[in-house]
Amino acid sequence: MIGSIEELKKKGINVPEGIELHKPYIDNVHLNCPHCSKEMTRVDEVIDCWFDSGSMPFAQYHYPFENKELFEANFPAQFISEAVDQTRGWFYTLLAISTTVFEKNPFENCIVLGHVLDKDGLKMSKHKGNVLSPFTVLDNEGADALRWYFYTASAPWLPSRFYEDAVIEAQRKFIGTLWNVYSFYVLYADLDNFDPMKYQNFKSENVMDKWMMSKLNTLVKNIDEHLENYRITQGAKELEDFVDELSNWYVRRNRSRYWVEELTEDKIGAYMTLYRVLVTFSRVASPFIPFITEELYQNLVVAFDKNAPESIHLCMWPEYNESEVDKTLEEEMDKAYRIVKLGRGARNAANIKNRQPLSKMLVSVSELPEYYGDIVRDELNIKAVELGADLSKYVNFEIKPNLPVLGKAYGKMIPGIRKVIGTMNQMELAQNINNGKVVTINVDGTEIDLNKENLLVTMQGLEGFAFAGEGEMGVVLDTHISEELKEEGHVREILSKIQNMRKESGFEVADKIKIYVTGNEMLEAVIKKFEEAIMKDTLAVEVVYGAEASYTEVKINGESLNLAVEKQ
Repeated sequence: MIGSIEELKKKGINVPEGIELHKPYIDNVHLNCPHCSKEMTRVDEVIDCWFDSGSMPFAQYHYPFENKELFEANFPAQFISEAVDQTRGWFYTLLAISTTVFEKNPFENCIVLGHVLDKDGLKMSKHKGNVLSPFTVLDNEGADALRWYFYTASAPWLPSRFYEDAVIEAQRKFIGTLWNVYSFYVLYADLDNFDPMKYQNFKSENVMDKWMMSKLNTLVKNIDEHLENYRITQGAKELEDFVDELSNWYVRRNRSRYWVEELTEDKIGAYMTLYRVLVTFSRVASPFIPFITEELYQNLVVAFDKNAPESIHLCMWPEYNESEVDKTLEEEMDKAYRIVKLGRGARNAANIKNRQPLSKMLVSVSELPEYYGDIVRDELNIKAVELGADLSKYVNFEIKPNLPVLGKAYGKMIPGIRKVIGTMNQMELAQNINNGKVVTINVDGTEIDLNKENLLVTMQGLEGFAFAGEGEMGVVLDTHISEELKEEGHVREILSKIQNMRKESGFEVADKIKIYVTGNEMLEAVIKKFEEAIMKDTLAVEVVYGAEASYTEVKINGESLNLAVEKQ
């Protein structure tokens, strides 16, 4: 074995200057045998090219001939990554050579990537015609969307199904939502000529703002820990959940604060909270989605602060501010948000729009501070919320053995199992099973463990009620709709139609309008009854009934109505 060109020249016979070490040139070089003094000729075989790849930790520095300190400072590598097929290629030769030469693992962390497959989970092949070019996706959806899809599609070591619709959905769900929040902030900040640099020390006392800042700091800490430990998928999931809460909870709950005409203390608090969240989130998310976060940073920071680093990728990682973290506030708000999401699910199950007010919702949770109860009522358009309710009175439970699983193990005992299940508290059993707990029953002296795998649990609201549950929490909506509630539902629908017409007409947010109505006596009577509230919410100066106008026919809960809006 020859270790260098210098050694080859010393031991070789007539080694030319500038020797080419590859075949066939190296075949002309011979050595003298140190044992028998005969001429030695190179063997025909060529060493596996993976030997070169496995030598890269030291070969890249020309170690051991030079750069000893540089090599030792960078060995072993902190992180490497390749696809699963490198298990017998690069991963193996790295380990084999390093442990032989240095008696040390050549890397500290390794992510083994699964292969990229087509939509149906098949290997991509030009012959099959199922190859999707990444350049097509890059051109259509962008690099960030492509990156984000692979972060969230599955754990990195599992195969990923790659198709454009999936990337589009990943873009819509996360990047599109983030961009919509940014656009919302810019829309109103521009209207107010709001300069965030003037309020850098502003501290909001609003509960929603405090909750959002607490969640933001928790995010900063968690993403730092995820990245430190190479938990890319978990970090991406947490970023996605945060954007969902930012858009569908914080912004949704605080929109009216941005609609106030004067720049009040409360409005400044809303602006600065959303500004800080967008800027800090961009810095935290920049390793994941470098391009859109750069765009946000340029528009939100560089445009206002000439002393800021010229790129988000030159910024320091955000500092975790423990003083802004309130775990009790986070837990209570998260509980309210969970209740709201379940309430939305129950509405969907009953096919009742959120714009239709309902009289009551029953919740299994026994405690929720009044502030959060108000949020739940307002968000779900519910008149009253009853806590600590016994939901079993309003829910039909069907709990039965999963025969392919339980029948295989306890075939002849299935009738007895059904009988015991029927005597149990169905609500408690359903919640325990759905929470992943194991419930042990005794059937004729035999103990049997019941769990998610061997039981089938379905829960449905009784007639006039809608149920939704998750884990230990459940809600029931009273879906009986009185005439008064029906009228309020009509008003909500009418408001929605008018706001859409404003938008489609290209009116500015602050434009005053005149509303024209005709074509439905019942709905006209409802509009007259709630006229003041409708005018306030739509910035209308007048509602005109039956006059000439360029009407559009709209549907209000199945009823036809002619509406028109006119800028004043």
